[in-house]
Amino acid sequence: MTFVLILTLLCLAVPVYVYFGYPAILWLLTRGLPETTHRRSDQTPSVALIISCYNEADVIREKLQNALQLDYPQELLQIIVVSDGSDDGTDEAVKEFENDRIILIRQEGRLGKTMGINLAMEQITADITVFSDANAMYASDAISKLVRNFADLDVGYVVGAALYTDGNEGASARNENLYWRYELAIKAMESRLHSVVGGDGAIYAIRTKLWEPLQQQDINDFVNPLQIIAKGYRGVFDADAKCFEETAGDFDREVARKERIVNRSIRGLIRVGQVMNPAKSGVFAFEVISHKLLRWLIPLFLVIGVAGSALLAAKGVLLFQLITFGSFTLLALATVGNLSSQRNDLPVWLSVPYYFVLVNVYSVRGVLSAARGETQVTWSSARPALHACSETVSQGSAKRLVWWVAGLLLLLLSLGWGYSA
Repeated sequence: MTFVLILTLLCLAVPVYVYFGYPAILWLLTRGLPETTHRRSDQTPSVALIISCYNEADVIREKLQNALQLDYPQELLQIIVVSDGSDDGTDEAVKEFENDRIILIRQEGRLGKTMGINLAMEQITADITVFSDANAMYASDAISKLVRNFADLDVGYVVGAALYTDGNEGASARNENLYWRYELAIKAMESRLHSVVGGDGAIYAIRTKLWEPLQQQDINDFVNPLQIIAKGYRGVFDADAKCFEETAGDFDREVARKERIVNRSIRGLIRVGQVMNPAKSGVFAFEVISHKLLRWLIPLFLVIGVAGSALLAAKGVLLFQLITFGSFTLLALATVGNLSSQRNDLPVWLSVPYYFVLVNVYSVRGVLSAARGETQVTWSSARPALHACSETVSQGSAKRLVWWVAGLLLLLLSLGWGYSA
């Protein structure tokens, strides 16, 4: 039973460490450090803004108007729209703006965002490249705020702050907004300590000379920053470089997007595995393992930890009886939320358990599909106005997943209680 006790404690400790211990350690390590630990200076290098899109006719005009109104010297800012085989009029909308400053690059064959960016990067000669999505509207000074960080020659990439405009509209949006604010706080501390882990497809910039072509399966805003870290540079976060976008507005769309991210990111981390070696990347190894790798594996640790708790609870250990009761309660609340016909209007005491369970279920799907060698290379916007593509799943599928996980854990708990019989 000693082995079960030790294994259970270790598995339960991992989620606590990832969600609470890691941010606490970051806070302790960065206490007393200045707000920025790199040099900043106003400067105006040449910039290329890449806007990736697939069937974004509804927003591309607004995005281009937004890009044209950025407070940055016009002669130093080139705007490149990469259309990945769009067939909804996106290309025609871009051609209304096309001139010396705005270029349309069409990629045939629906090859995915990463291959589109590879294609665009072949034509870029600007000092700095900024990556953006069609639905991410930039603050007027966003580019200026990003590039000021490259005054420090050790900085290889800069990540801005993507903020949600509908963070209080519905349970899904509220949960995603809360989670994202938590993430932004971690990004700020990581940046002060060494480097922010990964970029943000909505708003991040790199030194163009550091770019190297990506594989089709790579997720560009994660693998590309890892490659830059491996070259010996830092990646920093600038909370003043802001863009604004909407959440998916729906639990199923949001968690399906997370499945795609986990699926591609875990493969990318393995491909640039040297960043997890402290001898090569220093404290960044601690950051990427804690922030990404362990978080993706949390569902595995939870299942083992809960099963072990059930066994120990059956032996009369009070602590594990409380943990078992808490697991039952969490699953019960998540199940009630899942059965609701108005899941996006759930009260917080139901939406948080439901969101937590669903996110972890889809993380498992992403990890397992990556382990099988299956990688999702194409994307569609997660916004509710658009139809889901191959990367999303139906609401019925989401329901079956939650029921499957809930049933499995309840079975494990039942076996645990019957263990001493």
